[in-house]
Order: sequence, then structure tokens, then C-alpha cells
Amino acid sequence: MVNRHKYKDTVWIDLNHPTTEEVRMVMEEFTIHPSIAHELISPTEKSRVELHNKYIYIILHFPVIKHGKENKGRHEVDFIIGDKFLITARYDSIDAIDGFSKMVEVNSILDREFSDDCNGILFFGIIKEIYHSLFIELEYIEKWLAKVEEGIFAEKEKEMVVAISKVSRSLLNFKKSTALHKEVLKSLGEFGEKIFDDKFAYHVRRSLDEYLKVEDALNNNIDAVSELRETNNSLLTTKQNEIMKVLTVVTFIFSPLALIASVMQIETRIRPIIGQPNDIWLIYGFFLGLGLLMYAVFKLKRWL
Repeated sequence: MVNRHKYKDTVWIDLNHPTTEEVRMVMEEFTIHPSIAHELISPTEKSRVELHNKYIYIILHFPVIKHGKENKGRHEVDFIIGDKFLITARYDSIDAIDGFSKMVEVNSILDREFSDDCNGILFFGIIKEIYHSLFIELEYIEKWLAKVEEGIFAEKEKEMVVAISKVSRSLLNFKKSTALHKEVLKSLGEFGEKIFDDKFAYHVRRSLDEYLKVEDALNNNIDAVSELRETNNSLLTTKQNEIMKVLTVVTFIFSPLALIASVMQIETRIRPIIGQPNDIWLIYGFFLGLGLLMYAVFKLKRWL
């Protein structure tokens, strides 16, 4: 699907799930190299930026946003920034881009945001909206982490092992998707100065600042997950050690009692207590007293 927007004298062509024919028509209209047409149709593994004669080709990957739930996968968006035109190609619906397209229809909103004319101004607007949505998603994840922390100190350590793993997976996907953005934006600034003007480089720096906010929030969440995992593992290990200690002490108490009971079952001519009146109660009392004595010793030694 091809969506065409216009802001001042700049045309924005948004290709959403483009067909080969749609890509070919756009490439011919704006004189784009055929090798890029192939790139627009098929997904690319890594983010990168290329400088061409009259335009800049950029590939960026973004994590899938699910508002604080486990995030898997990533979106790819291809940008071609030229003189008075912008082409975007994507293979999924991205709320930030769809929302920005509505903003373009109300030019006054963009006029307040971008007071000066600049090549690629629509690109910078899209990038800002996407980074803003990523920052909000990291705030959702931060709230998710707060719930995990509550679960850890509510003695739900076992359940939190899975929850922490899901948060960690989402953050890992986040980091992998945006890992190359800083290098791409820096290269974009250098290329923009060569074929556009100083204003372009200025807006690249602003976009880089937006990315750094996302990166800082991401690193803070990653550090928080690491701390929560360590705390949860410590509490879980402590609880398991306490259980093992109790089981060991119980086993130690009952082992000598079992040994005595086994000895008393041996067929011999002389067996103390056996055969005496109320012998069963005497045996129970002896075992109970010995068990209580051992328990008192363990408490005195602070083994329990």
C-alpha cells in the first residue's frame, strides 16, 4: 500500500507492505537505484546507512512494542531521504508512524516543532515519534519491574524466576534491535553535511539526543533486572538452604532412633523393656525423650 503525504514542499511516500510493482513505480518517480528497490522489498538483518549521489538510504530496526508485556521480534523501517522527498518502507503496522502521518495532515503542529526548513524534516519527525514511543515502552517495563519486586518480597520467589526471565528477554530484544542506532545516526550526520546543509546535522544531533534518552532508560532497566535477579536468587537459595537444614536435622534425629528400634527387634535372650508391662509406652516415652533431648541440643547450638 502506498500512502502519499505532503508537508510544505516535501513529499512523503509511505510504503506499507509494498508490492514489487509499487516499489518499482516509486523508484522510477524519484530516480532511486535498482539495488535499493530490492532492499525495500525484503527485510535486512542489520541497521545501516548509505550515501548516494542525491539521497541517503537508511535501514533501522525497532523492537516490537507491547506495553509492558513480553516483547519479541522487531520492526524494520527503510528511509530514503532526498531533496524535498522522503520514502519510508515497512512490513508491519507501527503506531508511531501511523500517528505521525496524522500529524502531517495538521501542518501547524509540525510548524511549532520545526521552525526552520530543512531537508529530511519529516524523517526527524518520524524518528522523534518512534523514540518517544520506545521511551514510553521502557516506562511500562519499569512498572513491570516494580510488580516483580513486589512479588519477590511477597515470598513468591519461584514465580518471579519466570517473570524476571520474560522481562530480561524483552530488554535483550530491545537492546539488540537498537544497538546500531548511535553509529547510524552519527554517520547520517556526516553524510547529511555533504549533500544537504548544517541544519540537517543539527537535527541529527537532536535525534541522537532522543536516542540517548532511550539508551539510558534501557540501561537503567537492564541494571534493575540484574539486581532483582540477584536478590531473588539469594532469597530463593536462602529459603532452600533453610529447608535442607531442617530436613537434615530431622533425618539426624530419627536416624539414631531408627537404629535403636532396629536393635530392639533382634531376637536375643535378653531384650530390655520388651515383655515388661506397658513396654510399648515405655519405648514411646524413651524415643520421645531422646528426640526432645536432641532437639534441645540443636536449638542450644543454634542449628535450628
